[in-house]
Amino acid sequence: MTISWLQACIFGLLACLCSNSCMAGQAIGNYMIGRPLVGGLICGIVMGNVPLGIACGVATQLVYIALVTPGGTVSADVRAISYIGIPLAMVAISSRGLSPFSSQAANMAKSLGTLVGTIGSVLFYSVAFLNLVWQSMGWKDIENNKLDRLYAVNFGWPWISHLIFSFLPTVLMTHFGAQGVTALRNALPMDGIPMKTLFTVGAMLPCVGIAILLRQIVNKSVDFIPFLVGFTLAASLKLNLVSITVISLLFAVIMYEIEMSKGKAAPAATSASTTVDDDDEEDEDI
Repeated sequence: MTISWLQACIFGLLACLCSNSCMAGQAIGNYMIGRPLVGGLICGIVMGNVPLGIACGVATQLVYIALVTPGGTVSADVRAISYIGIPLAMVAISSRGLSPFSSQAANMAKSLGTLVGTIGSVLFYSVAFLNLVWQSMGWKDIENNKLDRLYAVNFGWPWISHLIFSFLPTVLMTHFGAQGVTALRNALPMDGIPMKTLFTVGAMLPCVGIAILLRQIVNKSVDFIPFLVGFTLAASLKLNLVSITVISLLFAVIMYEIEMSKGKAAPAATSASTTVDDDDEEDEDI
């Protein structure tokens, strides 16, 4: 499997769309097509191997399941993970002749996604740095009362930043990186120490993503119980993710109704106690 210039350009355009708020936006871009779970499907369609793309996307999503960008701080960049890491992982898995749904293929996808995601954080900050130039131009336009030029600052000039630090790096790394992955296949045998190390590290990476997610949702020991229900259902009843999601939605609705009923009961109790107190005060006055 190779990546042509056309496919590399498509990946470059998608990398721009999932990070440029003036086009696809944050909701559709960064939080939808930029996520590995969706990016894997898109990469599979572009490269003509949908099952392999989805498998790589699912494996990589486990590592970055809790990835957020609070205050513009990123530990990894989704544009690089989805549209550089996943295509290169697909080439690596295909060149090794691995099954898309094997543990070795999943571990390789996780390792490559993590490596490229860290590199992508450099691209993220590079785009942000160059955008400061356009922002300074916008402040000057405001001072000179040239408000009509702000459209270019918001929707025009940022494309130059993404062209330099999103489109071109993605095109070059996906096209020439595929050749490098093929060269590594010949240089590193499957039973060698480097490849075994890669698979071992890849197997442990999902623990990092799940641990980060736990830090966000678990405040006390009891919070572990709903979190472990999904694992219990998968292990004991052999349910898939869709079935577990439906069951989780049912529990979420029940918990929501309970919390709402508590909120309605509290004001009623407060008003009742206030009425009793008023009656007591009246009796005392009499």
